[in-house]
Amino acid sequence: MLKRRDALRILGLSAVLSSSALGLAGCGRSSGGANGPLRVAMVNHVWTDAVRSKIGEFEDLAGRRVLVSTMTSDQLSNTYNVKLNASAPDLDVMMYRPLQEQLLFARNGWLAELDDLLAEDDDYDWADVQDAAKDRVTIDGRVFGVPVVTERPTLYYRRDLVDAPPTTLTEMLETARRLHDPGAGLHGFTGRGQRAGAVSMFSSYLYSFGGDFIVDGRSGVGTPEALAAYEYYGRLLRETGPIGSTNMTLEQITPIFAQGKAVFAIDADAVYQNFIDPATSLVGDRTGFAAFPAGPAGSRPFNIPSWGLTINVFSERRDAAWEFIRWASGPEMTLRLQNEGVPSARDSAWADQESLASFPPDLAESMAAGIATGVGADRPDVVQVGRARDIVGRPIVASILGDDVAASARDASEEFDDFLVRDARQRQL
Repeated sequence: MLKRRDALRILGLSAVLSSSALGLAGCGRSSGGANGPLRVAMVNHVWTDAVRSKIGEFEDLAGRRVLVSTMTSDQLSNTYNVKLNASAPDLDVMMYRPLQEQLLFARNGWLAELDDLLAEDDDYDWADVQDAAKDRVTIDGRVFGVPVVTERPTLYYRRDLVDAPPTTLTEMLETARRLHDPGAGLHGFTGRGQRAGAVSMFSSYLYSFGGDFIVDGRSGVGTPEALAAYEYYGRLLRETGPIGSTNMTLEQITPIFAQGKAVFAIDADAVYQNFIDPATSLVGDRTGFAAFPAGPAGSRPFNIPSWGLTINVFSERRDAAWEFIRWASGPEMTLRLQNEGVPSARDSAWADQESLASFPPDLAESMAAGIATGVGADRPDVVQVGRARDIVGRPIVASILGDDVAASARDASEEFDDFLVRDARQRQL
């Protein structure tokens, strides 16, 4: 529950915050708009489920209704683009992907700046947020959101079929090949293969092979290291994955593993409950977790703030929006959520031994390993992220299908180079 001073602070929103405190001078309000219900858009996610069950607490303290809309990540991004392009005020708090939407939205002037609020709010304790996560919501020293959940890839594996988890990518491929038996309904591996959607998970393979999407400002997807990563990932899914892998996202691979139809899967640790929930998983009691296997360059998984909260610059309830954000992502709520198995972006939560005990021990070890060696991005760091993912994801599909990966990577690299020239002109806010 919130401390009394926080409750009083929320109840006195108008006295504490003004529109100028959000750096939004010049944005008008419609008559009476500030008194309406707070509208929050969220993605279908374990963090959302955990917070949504507690929103009644905020409503009681603030004396304000909260209307929550939940969507898939693609639906959410499309909704934001339509509404923000139209300067629509009917969104207040937006759950968003700092690595996906932030550069574009900030450049377009769609996001409120939070610097002054964070600097003046000792109770919120911005210094407690992990440095890497803070960097991802900051552009040129200006903060546009707060991170609420972090994630890394973890290796999900069947403990009843594998004596010990593979520690290298080579070992994982060999074991997946050996146990792959589609005739018996068992696949060696399942993972994301849909063109743009596969890029985030593929990034860990790319880094672990010594590559990167961008090298010295130029495309890195045509390098020998990138080509080796494309070839490996395609072979893994082509030779040991289920039919139709090129159409699969998290929503498809989770039930495949949960229904006992795969030996290995690699995906985000933040959604581990979806893989082992007794209500939906037949193998939850037989699922183990391990660190991302090492490639030629070692184990280099991504380690990112996957989702954050931000404020629509056109909102008529920006003061209440900030109070909701500080309630949902402050130290107290963050610890409560991590105690329920949602990995946070705050150092204090990770330092809490009771909180760590809420995760399966081998998953906690996997998370610690990912934090120690991880890379702070899982996609190209550009303005038009969707277009970039589409370009660099093309060789993934080619490799899974057994097409000419080298030719596909070469073409993608040339197109990505042209894209990066245009992107550099767009990066200035």
